Amino acid sequence: MRSGSTEYVLVSPLDQLSSHSRFFLNLRSAEGEYNALILFRLSANSVRDNAADEDVQPERIDKQQIYAMEATCPHLGADMSHADIEECDTGLVAVCPWHRYDFDLRTGASETGLKACTYAVDVRHDESGHETVWVETPENGTNWRLVELRPVSEEFADPPPPPDLTRLNVTGESCQSQVAEEDSVAPKEGTPTTLMQWAVLILNTPSPKLKVERTRHAVHLFRTGQLKSIGHRSTSAPRPPDIPVREEAFIRNTVDPGKVGKRKNQAAMLHALANIEQWAIDLAWDIMARYGPEHPDLPPAFFSDFARMALDESKHFSLLASRLAALSPTTPYGSLPVHASLWESARVTSNSLRARLAIIHLVHEARGLDVNPGTIEKFRRAGDSDSVDVLNIVHQDEVTHVTTGHRWFTWICAQQGVDPVKTFREEVKRCWRGDVKGPFNFADREKAGMTRNFYEDLKGEMPSDWNKQSQEKIMGA
Repeated sequence: MRSGSTEYVLVSPLDQLSSHSRFFLNLRSAEGEYNALILFRLSANSVRDNAADEDVQPERIDKQQIYAMEATCPHLGADMSHADIEECDTGLVAVCPWHRYDFDLRTGASETGLKACTYAVDVRHDESGHETVWVETPENGTNWRLVELRPVSEEFADPPPPPDLTRLNVTGESCQSQVAEEDSVAPKEGTPTTLMQWAVLILNTPSPKLKVERTRHAVHLFRTGQLKSIGHRSTSAPRPPDIPVREEAFIRNTVDPGKVGKRKNQAAMLHALANIEQWAIDLAWDIMARYGPEHPDLPPAFFSDFARMALDESKHFSLLASRLAALSPTTPYGSLPVHASLWESARVTSNSLRARLAIIHLVHEARGLDVNPGTIEKFRRAGDSDSVDVLNIVHQDEVTHVTTGHRWFTWICAQQGVDPVKTFREEVKRCWRGDVKGPFNFADREKAGMTRNFYEDLKGEMPSDWNKQSQEKIMGA
């Protein structure tokens, strides 16, 4: 919608912005361009408290204190979601957490001479008289639409106590286990100083509980400017493992996908979904650590997006594992058979960022958009409203993950001068086996950028023996 010569996009009813002080916005144009913004909702206490990563209590919103600014600093691309808000002679400024560059929230001007892109915010009444928030759209595109809106900070579930897996394996045989003392979140020696170092450390962390804690810690350090650098341009950037490290008991319970069987009850379904999320945490870190050094031209926004995805997957795992522990204390996470088919696709695409984005994020995760509604309905019919709430959170986040995959797949296609749709279909034929199955969730796929010409009537042609060899390597890790 235009106001005069300026185009605006509807963001949200005003009262739905009362829960948090900062929100991620992601816009996509008709031309396929993406633009990420941060919406700041300030209050009388915002400048004084600067609690950027903590929830705030609902309060009356001051319509004059809502601002929108580009999500990355124009200096070196730092994530501005945790910028400090300070007062100065000319008004309010957002201060970059990396190098303390400050930008006026209304004009984007900075004393350094740089200028951030800011976008006007307009509060209007809809046909029912309710107040709604609209944001000015970028100039380099048409028909912009909102494809993501969510709070910067979201609470995790309290993780359940670590399960006793010393007696549990697939065959039912008793086994001895040596339980090592839990490592600290930040290692006492060789503490990572770059995002790449944290990524590799997390990939080599076998405990899922510690993996989640380290993910939260690393992303917080990255967002608040406490890391020296991303580190992907360093000649000494560490290399990720071929297969993420897993606990011994987990490895014993890892079987061929065909032997897992169908998930017939709620506990088994939650366990299987938590297993997917543990692999998904690793996939988010692996895409940064594996391809960052190979692509020094990747902008900081790439790492911000996938760090956020790693945080999401950690949240999903925590929520699912906690729900599983509450629903079925006798089958804690790690006690049932699991498979590693998701990592098979990671191995298939280990030599190509473009292929990884296509297969993991635009095939696997897009398939999640198709099946999630049916899974949610099964739990709803069983009267399990708590699990339904968890799965709804997971599903909404997964839409944004497919959006992220689409954004960076189209970005790399533009860098290489190739057509995204044609190239995606070529990657699927090369790196996928069998049909890209429906039925499809057309609405959520389209919201994420996956129009039908990407995936309809598409079949992978990868030899079937590759998957078997890959599975055997993972199970023997």
